[in-house]
Amino acid sequence: MRETKLKQILAAMDAQQYALTVGTATGEALAAAFAKRRVVHAGVRGKPLGPGEWQTAWQSLLRQATKAKQRAAYIHIPFCRHRCLYCGFFQNYADEDRETAYIDSLIKELQLSRDCRYLASGPVNAVFIGGGTPSTLAPHNIARLLDAVRACLPLANDYELTLEGRINDLEPARIEAWLAHGVNRVSIGVQSFDTGVRRSVGRLDDTATILKRLELLSGYNQATVIIDLIYGLPNQTNEVWASDINLLKTAAIDGLDLYQLNIYQGSALQQAIQAGKLPPAATTAEQAGMFAAAGATLTANAFSRLSICHWGKTNRERSMYNTLTKAGRHVIPFGAGAGGNIGGATMMLNRDVAAYIKSIEQGHKPIAAMLLLPAGSELHNAVVGQLERGYLNLKGLAVRYGPEVLELEPLLAIWEARGLIETGPAVARLTVAGQFWYMNITQSVLECLQALTSGRHAVAVQPIAAQG
Repeated sequence: MRETKLKQILAAMDAQQYALTVGTATGEALAAAFAKRRVVHAGVRGKPLGPGEWQTAWQSLLRQATKAKQRAAYIHIPFCRHRCLYCGFFQNYADEDRETAYIDSLIKELQLSRDCRYLASGPVNAVFIGGGTPSTLAPHNIARLLDAVRACLPLANDYELTLEGRINDLEPARIEAWLAHGVNRVSIGVQSFDTGVRRSVGRLDDTATILKRLELLSGYNQATVIIDLIYGLPNQTNEVWASDINLLKTAAIDGLDLYQLNIYQGSALQQAIQAGKLPPAATTAEQAGMFAAAGATLTANAFSRLSICHWGKTNRERSMYNTLTKAGRHVIPFGAGAGGNIGGATMMLNRDVAAYIKSIEQGHKPIAAMLLLPAGSELHNAVVGQLERGYLNLKGLAVRYGPEVLELEPLLAIWEARGLIETGPAVARLTVAGQFWYMNITQSVLECLQALTSGRHAVAVQPIAAQG
């Protein structure tokens, strides 16, 4: 029977790993289906390459013509004007002279790959300039970078070019530099509209300023406007969160992301809470309630759901970069701390700005780590792409990738009995509870698939620890 192998795999797990994989039987699936949240980005690990192999491997990848139908590029700007308490990605404070030197090197990095066969063999459909805080760059520096992006990358005719930023940088000189040099989508980290909540975690602007500056950006009518909200922040009561969601109805935006607060170990936010300077953040159960309430309000007001966390308000929002990356499409990385994958290899570039600049001066790709992806990674990408949109089509996956996929049916049956999925005639869909726990579900599905196909694929799964 199809269940036999999976049952054997589950039975061989110790109690802790079993609970991490399958979850806990409870009448409160939304609040307590799993004891802990799992990874921020689901996936399985590959085979690491040694530092001596990185440059040769990178050059070999660039000499290959791509068969990918769609590709993206990620460009990292590792500078912020301020350090927000909740952020786990801070690298460097902004300084214009240092930024100028960095942009010089980033342009050189783009130029190093410009004439390669890999880039010439197909268009780049989406570019995301993230950070850090890219919007903090001086207008002349962001203009130079954007011109290099358009000169060095073969952008598709309908490309999406996103720049990530913050409300405080939405001023005419910066906005006009972005739009004049090719940005057509701006993603702004609002986190909360509430003035008190924002300022308690290091954000500057009040509610009225946020709404006014979003109106300013939208008024140019040249870029899709996206914002991020976080739920579970200290001082963010259910009433504050409901107000945040209700303001989306009238705010000048085209789409939004709703992100669950993660308190990183050793972060400034964790330290502030432990020292009593801030009240505790919402518990996982409280966050679950906030997630469900937001989804109900947005659905009732005809926002379109593009993924578990992402919603469209107008038809301008395509969310192309997010869709491509979640589906495992090629992502070409540029900049200190950028990550990406091409041609069956995934890589992370050096986070240290000085080391990054030195590598570029030597004509090297500033790689800090490189892995060869497992042979089954195409299947894993398909699974992530489906679950990111709230469903899983086992039969369709089995037709394309092999019958082992159907052995997941007993696992789905467990989750259906626990209220995490609903099985239909064609696909299994995540319930509201399943949507909240979708990263746990995704990681568990990937690990079970890797175990089921370990006879075919050389790289075994290495489960990633849960987060608190």
